[in-house]
Amino acid sequence: MVDVITEINILSPLKQVAEFAANPDNAPEWYVNIKSVEWKTPKPLTRGSQIAFKAQFLGRELAYIYEVVEFVLDKKMVMRTTDGPFPMETTYTWEVIEKDVTKMTLRNRGNPSGFSKLLTPFMGSMMKKANKKDLQKIKEILEKGEGGTTFGTF
Repeated sequence: MVDVITEINILSPLKQVAEFAANPDNAPEWYVNIKSVEWKTPKPLTRGSQIAFKAQFLGRELAYIYEVVEFVLDKKMVMRTTDGPFPMETTYTWEVIEKDVTKMTLRNRGNPSGFSKLLTPFMGSMMKKANKKDLQKIKEILEKGEGGTTFGTF
């Protein structure tokens, strides 16, 4: 079992952080390993939405479909995939720390199988390192004001 929790404080209002992070179309901008996103169900994002991701991790191309299993506007989003060699659950949470400062938490947990199972002892530290880069990237985007509020359009 791999269970990685990473947090960062972002100097941006909670609503802006949550809207940007919860929009799957923005994922390739701030996730280092995600190369493309394709909606499998109609927009907007809701419980039951399915989104296909293509990613690069540990030198391998991964393709998987996440299903949104919980979505609480501006509070929490939980996505789950049972596809591929690494069934995974990803949780985002957002909370106000102080005025215009939002704590974003990214949690990934799952049970590697097949080839990935051999890497389980290293997977947690590799994921933690990748997650830190991802959260740093979203922080940079939002603190520079590049992350527009596009929630209503996705």
